[in-house]
Amino acid sequence: MSALTGLLYAALIAYLGGWFSGYWNGNFSLLLFVLTMVTLGYWTAERFYFQPARRREAQVAADAWEKEQRWRGADLNPAARELIAEPHLRQPWWLDWTAGLFPVILIVFLLRSFLFEPFKIPSGSMVPTLLIGDLILVNKFHYGVRLPVINKKIISNHDVERGDVVVFRYPLNPSVDYIKRAVGLPGDEIRYLNQKLYVNGKQVDTQSQGDFFDDDPGAMRIRPLFTEKLGVVEHKILVDPQPRESVVRPIAPFPYSENCTYTLEGVTCKVPANHYFMMGDNRDNSQDSRYWGFVPDENIVGKAFVVWMNFGNLKRIGSIQ
Repeated sequence: MSALTGLLYAALIAYLGGWFSGYWNGNFSLLLFVLTMVTLGYWTAERFYFQPARRREAQVAADAWEKEQRWRGADLNPAARELIAEPHLRQPWWLDWTAGLFPVILIVFLLRSFLFEPFKIPSGSMVPTLLIGDLILVNKFHYGVRLPVINKKIISNHDVERGDVVVFRYPLNPSVDYIKRAVGLPGDEIRYLNQKLYVNGKQVDTQSQGDFFDDDPGAMRIRPLFTEKLGVVEHKILVDPQPRESVVRPIAPFPYSENCTYTLEGVTCKVPANHYFMMGDNRDNSQDSRYWGFVPDENIVGKAFVVWMNFGNLKRIGSIQ
């Protein structure tokens, strides 16, 4: 068993090494599920086979020592009997690092799968709401309880609302998580023309808020800041009033693409049932539903609700609007 455990740990290290080196995309949910099942197997074997076997072995060794002591006429010291039994009761390393970790891994798996999941913001598509390096928490049960790994909803809760900041599986590559703002709900008509957003024929209200210094390494300049109101949610956006270098065009074919019309001014889309139209708050620096289509409900991961840490700027800690 020690050789098998060593082989499993080697496979885990190789998988993590290839993941972090960029040789393949990892699936942390699947990895955590596999680790939970493997450590559960070890924990079960330890509880019902290996531990009782060690206790029997310790009992035999202690009884043999006691028999020898009686034959010699020596005193029977209980502490000495425990010292004789202790080496036989000791858990081997391969059980300590598998069965011993099962409760911790199980708690992490349950918390991450059904309650809260941490994410790190990797890009500037949600500036100024979320900055690169923000560490956020996502409420996994806000939109309903989903089975881990397959993300199948089994219990409904709240519906996605216009203005929510949502984490979802990227439709073109479901192994990658994206974060955007829900702009269009099922049945909505969304138009983004000449850098202005319209929902069901009505232009979304925006108000100028002065300038914003965008310190994204790819930008590093002062940009106009606006507030935008989607439903009951008022939030900040960046819209650069400079002429665009290229028109909006889809980067790949996507389901229900016939619901969208692209022109030189922008894009108009009718959101299909059980789908959402997502956009980044950094409107001129975000690849979103304008480019790759709608997000199906089964891709929803959860609602982002708080920045819990940014090691470069502690003032970032707080709720997400």
